Amino acid sequence: MTARVRDGLRQEVLDANLAIPQVGLATLTWGNVSGVDREAGVFVIKPSGIPYEDLTIDDLVTVRLSDGKVVGGHLRPSTDTETHRCLYLAFPSVGGVTHTHSTHAVAFAQARRDIPVLGTTHADTFNGPIPCTPDLTAEQCARDYEYNTGRVIVDMLKEDDERASEVPAALVANHGPFTWGATARKSLEHAIICEAVSDIAIHTLSLASISPPPRHLLARHYTRKHGPDAYYGNPAPSTAAGEA
Repeated sequence: MTARVRDGLRQEVLDANLAIPQVGLATLTWGNVSGVDREAGVFVIKPSGIPYEDLTIDDLVTVRLSDGKVVGGHLRPSTDTETHRCLYLAFPSVGGVTHTHSTHAVAFAQARRDIPVLGTTHADTFNGPIPCTPDLTAEQCARDYEYNTGRVIVDMLKEDDERASEVPAALVANHGPFTWGATARKSLEHAIICEAVSDIAIHTLSLASISPPPRHLLARHYTRKHGPDAYYGNPAPSTAAGEA
């Protein structure tokens, strides 16, 4: 049982999964990353319960986007596969999804609180609070639980792809963070930042009850990294022959 995916996708997904414990986002096997090939109609995801230190590229599982059927690999996919699939179906701009149980983001999820924008570190990546979903109902847990976990995120964001792009993360109440991005690697980067700003927010809120920073300051930080007028960073170096 095989399915072709675009060159480099499987390696990208493997590298992103292997990075989860390296950057401190997971205990044991508590995290997974996937990447989608929309042209092929499939996505690649970590198998269920395999320790990161044992994970190889041949262990990755390929899943059909339309119906969730496994079409490549010899192991069962992550139990969160249907949540990833739901996000891919709802948001066309999403190319990768990451889910972890990182400590500080989970603390906000268990408190059922949005991660507030308390400064420019948050605003550099997220154009607003990282929202927390409502609780899943008994019916949502009893049937199609993992797909419904994605559904509560999608419903909260009103299936708005632009909104999902501006705040590429959400907390599932009592559960934890899901982040996404244009690639699997970018979704992991957003998970790293989500955990960092969660940690910073907890420290800030422990010191004082504060009002939100000025909106114009937050907007300035977001737009210097995102959108048509962004000027943060440098273009990738050219590899063209003869260039200095």
